[in-house]
Amino acid sequence: MAFDNSLAGLERSPVPTRTLADRPIRLDSATDVATQSDNSLVRVETRRLTALFGRAIAVREVSLFFPTNTVTAIIGPSGCGKSTFLRCLNRMHELSEGGWVTGGVLLDGEDIYGGVLDPVAVRRRVGMVFQRPTPFPTMSIYDNVAAGLRVYGGRRSPQLDEQVERALRQAALWDEVKDRLHGSAIALSGGQQQRLCIARAVAPAPEVLLLDEPTASLDPAGTQRIEELCHALKTQYTIVIVTHNMQQAARVSDYTAFFYLGDLVEIDRTSKLFTNPAKQQTEAYLTGRFG
Repeated sequence: MAFDNSLAGLERSPVPTRTLADRPIRLDSATDVATQSDNSLVRVETRRLTALFGRAIAVREVSLFFPTNTVTAIIGPSGCGKSTFLRCLNRMHELSEGGWVTGGVLLDGEDIYGGVLDPVAVRRRVGMVFQRPTPFPTMSIYDNVAAGLRVYGGRRSPQLDEQVERALRQAALWDEVKDRLHGSAIALSGGQQQRLCIARAVAPAPEVLLLDEPTASLDPAGTQRIEELCHALKTQYTIVIVTHNMQQAARVSDYTAFFYLGDLVEIDRTSKLFTNPAKQQTEAYLTGRFG
């Protein structure tokens, strides 16, 4: 099938892993780079990433990268490509009808679309939690968490039990469910179900955790627990969170990226972007003049 000439030249071109010293965004000060130490390594990078549904472009030539052990929030109005972009980071976009990409997504310097990495292996390394809690309804709490581990060959064993407990503890759910591990997952509250989904995502020990509006269907108490988890989990994972809630982005993230109509308008440290954005379009969105 022939496509518009505007898509020409977007072939993937892998680039080496870089550090924050090379990143194309403004930092608050020179000390920000110096104090990052090991956290300055880039875990994920997109290189002129374009996401399409058939001939329709949903995300256009986005190049940015995510440092390890940080939280990056992606904000923007509905339909701007936030969730589509997120799904490109673990090859879920290609599961959508007509979904395909050009450009590259590098995980630890290796292009996940380059033909070497298996998509299932990519999703093990880049876990994802969706807007609405999605526990497997016919499985117990234990089996929900163990499901991802079993995909990669894990069987019931003391080691599997330890991994399930570790994941539930990481999701701040262990103390609430340890006495009913073999009970129904759908008997949990909405907030508990979402934390169960987080436990399922972290059980295989991924490097990156993608959160697609994880608190949109939760009450304030459930929202607070998930936000607290973001702060705790970033010590072990690189987190990318899509949110419509700008206050949430300000609370949980180290960096914020603003998308509009499929384009990346601006990315900066969250404290800088919310107080002194470089682009008028960003300021207009943050002050409620559109959205």
